[in-house]
Amino acid sequence: MAVPEEPRVRLPQLKLDELLEELQARINAARGTQDRVRSLLEAVLSVGRELDLEQVLRSIVEAAVVLVDAEYAALGVIGPDGTRLSAFHTVGVTEAQISTIGPYPEGHGILGELIRHPQPLRLAKISEHPASYGLPPGHPPMNSFLGVPIRVRDEVFGNLYLTEKRGGAEFDEEDESVLSTLAVAAGVAIDNARLYENSRLRERWLRANAEISHSLMSGTDRADSLGLIAERAREISDSALAAVAMPMEGTKSLAVEIAVGVDAEAHRGLVLPMHDSLMGLAYTASAPVTSDDVIHDPRISPEPPRFEGLGPAVAVPIGTGAGGVRGVVLVARESGRPVFFQKETEMLQGFAAQASIAMELAERRQDAQQIALLEDRDRIARDLHDLAIQRLFATGMTLQSAGRFIEHPEAAERVLRAVDDLDETIKIIRSTIFGLRARSGTAGTGLRARVVSAVGEATPLLGFAAGVRMEGLVDTDVPPEIADDVMAVLSEALANIARHAHADRAQVVLTTDGREVCLKVSDSGVGIPPDGRRSGLANMAERAEKLGGRFEVTSPEGGGAVLDWSVPLPTR
Repeated sequence: MAVPEEPRVRLPQLKLDELLEELQARINAARGTQDRVRSLLEAVLSVGRELDLEQVLRSIVEAAVVLVDAEYAALGVIGPDGTRLSAFHTVGVTEAQISTIGPYPEGHGILGELIRHPQPLRLAKISEHPASYGLPPGHPPMNSFLGVPIRVRDEVFGNLYLTEKRGGAEFDEEDESVLSTLAVAAGVAIDNARLYENSRLRERWLRANAEISHSLMSGTDRADSLGLIAERAREISDSALAAVAMPMEGTKSLAVEIAVGVDAEAHRGLVLPMHDSLMGLAYTASAPVTSDDVIHDPRISPEPPRFEGLGPAVAVPIGTGAGGVRGVVLVARESGRPVFFQKETEMLQGFAAQASIAMELAERRQDAQQIALLEDRDRIARDLHDLAIQRLFATGMTLQSAGRFIEHPEAAERVLRAVDDLDETIKIIRSTIFGLRARSGTAGTGLRARVVSAVGEATPLLGFAAGVRMEGLVDTDVPPEIADDVMAVLSEALANIARHAHADRAQVVLTTDGREVCLKVSDSGVGIPPDGRRSGLANMAERAEKLGGRFEVTSPEGGGAVLDWSVPLPTR
């Protein structure tokens, strides 16, 4: 009787990672030739070798078009909202064709079909699918189609789109299997590249935080520190524009104090409302606010035009709700660039929060120095009062008493003059003591806040909110008497617009360079009629003339009026 053969004991295999298991399964199912298997392995190795994310995506598209012998290939990256494409990488389409076609697709039609249903899709003719919208003018003809999703950690990162298999053939199951295998390898490569990119990006943010903390703690000027925050935010986030806005005391507005990059001059000095602007919403909500396209975002006021050529943007608060929001930093990229993903926004928010802590520490240090200075002044005042004044007073009393015993009239007169001089000296010292001990009371409202308040009060009369922009040390350089004239001219100008201009927009610009203060008020109305009343304009001109300045009214070609009022500032 034959003894049944003992089952062969299989040695336990090494546990391969998920990528190689999936790769082996796909290769076995492909039933392709040895050359194609080798090509697939080479493509996987090529894709996995890169660490730069953009280069990884490019390598994936180039490998895909070769593996399935397609004429055109593209990789669409799905945006943060999960419904549209935020980036599009192509192979096979020339630059001239791209410029003729126009903007990259956002994910409608067949491309959107894979976003809504992330499963492999193979078509003999694109136009026959119900989701097909047709091709835009100038687009090369495309018939056969093969699309597969790319997953990164169980999330769909994007899709691979292949069209027009060479030779007029259709994509088959083998092509789909090979492309799906590449997509698995691509997911791992993209994940590695993103991890590497995030670690490098986090390192750059940390270095920037250290630089800003050092700058603030070493006593660098506040404006320079804010400029450093804006510059580093723009560089590290790969943006074209960065701006920092701070709250204006006594108003419900933000003032853009720093702007760097594209068209920075149009942003610098701009006054923004708290609730009707991107930066204002980030400030009031103490949370990031994003925009896919600042040009067409209703939260961005059209006047003055300042985002030409820009697209994705994000505004994050400097600080947190618990510790108090100190300001807002906004960064914007060029139109057509990728939108800001959640990870990028989180890093920018962390950077802004650390900058806020550094600002608070610097302010606490300045407060401590100020307290030490005030204590020292108080000690000096006390010493002057308790020692110097008492001794001077005693000396004066002695001289006054001694004067009675001086018989020579001229000598007695000199002694009395010396007593009077001592009295005057005592008065001077007492005045100095008062100055040392006096604490600054409630400061009067600055010119900057007065301008914003006046424009806000005029809004119901105008029927719209006028734009406001201010540059320079308006509160510091403009003395109170000239500030009063500025406000009188501004009030008259706004009243004229409300009564006579029939305008739908207006702009107020107040600037100073320390030598001159300039007020410019423009509107889009009917202009200044030749036979109209000019008493208000005469008053403005008289105020300018009285201060040695100038006043001019012009009518631009596009309509409306521009009032330009400027006066010199007193030298210090």
